[in-house]
Amino acid sequence: MSTVAIEIRPAQGADAAAIAHVHDLAWRNAYRGLIPGRELERMVERRGPSWWSGALKRGSRVSLLVFGGEIVGYASSGRNRASMLAVGGEVYELYLKPEYQGLGLGRRLFSAARGDLASRGLSGASAWSLAGNDAACAFYARLGGKLSARGVEHFGDVTLEKFAFVWR
Repeated sequence: MSTVAIEIRPAQGADAAAIAHVHDLAWRNAYRGLIPGRELERMVERRGPSWWSGALKRGSRVSLLVFGGEIVGYASSGRNRASMLAVGGEVYELYLKPEYQGLGLGRRLFSAARGDLASRGLSGASAWSLAGNDAACAFYARLGGKLSARGVEHFGDVTLEKFAFVWR
């Protein structure tokens, strides 16, 4: 019988390339066919290792999900950026490599991000998802998020609707 260790820990500068790799795989999986191809490629390319290294140096809070020694997911969080949602914290991003989705690992990572927000005195949380990202919307709804606001996001000349989920 073998055991695989699952760890959630804060990201460090040396993790930038692994975070960029997870970002690349997860975004292509989640947004191909939703975000126009050229815009998606630009966004993925822009968020390479040097971008992540800079974000971590500037103090961005990123939690990593490590499965069997491999970084397979991340969540970034901080102060809520949308005052109309009336919560203190926001989970800005939560992504897993596609082959690790649907196993309950995202739930663990989300819980860790919420715990980090609470430890900083940020009560409640929000998370945004593109309306067409059915998997993410269902994920946040299963976690008890209440659809609380709608907005739009522009990708080149395409405008897509997005939803805000809130936990109090």
